[in-house]
Order: sequence, then structure tokens, then C-alpha cells
Amino acid sequence: MTETYEVIVIGGGAAGLSAALVLGRSRRRTLVVDAGEPRNAPAAHMQGFLTRDGVPPAEFLAIGREEIERYGVELVRDRVVEVAEGFAVTLASGRVLRARRLVVATGLKDELPEVPGVAERFGKDVLHCPYCHGWEVRDQAFGVLATSALSVHQALMVSQWSKDVTLFLHEVAEADLADDDLRRLAAAGVEVVPGEVAELVVTDDRLTAVRLKDGTAHAREVVFTAPRPVPRSGLLERLGAELTETPFGAYPVVDATGQTSVPGVWAAGNAVGFGEQVINAAAGGYRAGATINGDLLMADLDTAAGV
Repeated sequence: MTETYEVIVIGGGAAGLSAALVLGRSRRRTLVVDAGEPRNAPAAHMQGFLTRDGVPPAEFLAIGREEIERYGVELVRDRVVEVAEGFAVTLASGRVLRARRLVVATGLKDELPEVPGVAERFGKDVLHCPYCHGWEVRDQAFGVLATSALSVHQALMVSQWSKDVTLFLHEVAEADLADDDLRRLAAAGVEVVPGEVAELVVTDDRLTAVRLKDGTAHAREVVFTAPRPVPRSGLLERLGAELTETPFGAYPVVDATGQTSVPGVWAAGNAVGFGEQVINAAAGGYRAGATINGDLLMADLDTAAGV
């Protein structure tokens, strides 16, 4: 017999666990399916979450799993491979489940520039978000590895945390920079270095320089770069959810509660946008969970009342 849940939450990060917490406290039979691939796993700490500032991401998730367990929410380490009509959910293990409502909190994957040293140092001294890590590396020598003309904005932003910033254009041509961007960079004191980057130099487990293809090396202690976000939206797409293209990938069209264009399906966290930090993802999960509980309640009352 197929196991039936009122809600299946796909993804066990901040958004998924937050939705599950609300649903568990609402006495809903809820299952979280977690593949164990959190986006912030490379980071030693997470910042900007009130009362949890500086907590290691793994510890944060462990606390969340303990909390949902108190309210009877189940969690399984598995991966959803398909969702059929009627929300029949097939897991990689072969287990088939059924749900009345779904929360998709599958997040996204960061694709890093293919420069030697970037992937190895990511989350240590190769960073992407100044709000996440800027305070911890303040006043050090920053480099910004350009991945597009939008990297100018990143270089300008990180200048709030250090006055020693160098923008390495890498594969971006200096001629592609707008005059206003060049003026802003000059005003912020950001040095602009053309030329392709060959590698990051690491000495004694510390980033020490950025080496260009021409052999010149620039001493740097931290490098910021913008990974290419790849939303894990394949499941939503197969469900028929309307997606919208953005400069950071295709994301589902959702309302203020995270409800997608597919009746009974909500999305939260980085599944709905590139810029959802942990605290935003948790809030989105909360909204989705509370809305789903009300939706189920009214559906059952309408059935009982013959509406």
C-alpha cells in the first residue's frame, strides 16, 4: 500500500525545515525528503541570521531536524526522482509515496569559474557574498574575479568592507565596461586589471595571490567571484509550473506565499530565487507551511459541508 502524507517537503535546508516545522506544529502528517546537498555546505559559518549568527551550517540544520522531530515530522535521506499525477512521489530508493500538497525547496547549485584554486578555496578565502562573509574578511586585500560585466557591481559592493580592492577582468573586455562603471570604480578606489586569470596562488593553506596568464602575480588575501547559479527546477518544470527566465536562471512564478502555478504545489528558498539567504529561505518556508495548513483545513471543511 502506498504511504500517504498530507504534505511532502522536497528539500531539507532552511526553507524545507521551516515549512515542515510549521506543518508539524499544525498537526499535519508531514515528510521531508532530503538529498543532503545544502548550498552553503562549503562555508564554515553562516552569518546574518538573528540568534544564529556564526553558527556552522551543519549545526543549524541538525538543530532544525531535531525541532521538526518533536512534532512528529518524518525525515528520510533520499532523492525524489519523479512526481506523477495525484502527487505520487517516487524516491531514488524505489519507495513510492503520495501527498495532498507539495513543498519544493530543492535550492540551486553554484557553478564556479574554471580557474585553478577557485573550487578548492570556495567558502574559505574565495567568497561570493559580502553580506555573508564581508565582516570576517574586512580590511584584507580583496580581489574580484569577473565572470561578466555584472562583476563591476560586486567589486563596488565589496569596497564597503575593504579599501584595497582589485577587479580582475578575466574574460571581460575593458571596452565592455560602461563609462559610468569606470567612474564609479575610480571613485571607490578599485583598481582594474585586464587580462585572463591563470590561477589562484595558495601558500601554507592560504590564498596569497592571483596570477594572470601573462605570468604577473598580484598579492591578494581574499577573492570574491559570482558563481553561475543553476536552479534545481527540473522537478517543478516536469510538474508543469510556470517558470520565468532571469539573469540568474529560470525560477518558478510564485505568489507571496510561494504557491506556484500548479495547484497544490509551493516552492521556497533558493528554489524561487538566487538571492534568498538562509533567513529569507526560512521565512519563505514558514509562509508556505502556514498557507498550506489553511488550504488543507478549508478544503476538508468544504468537503464536510458539501460546498
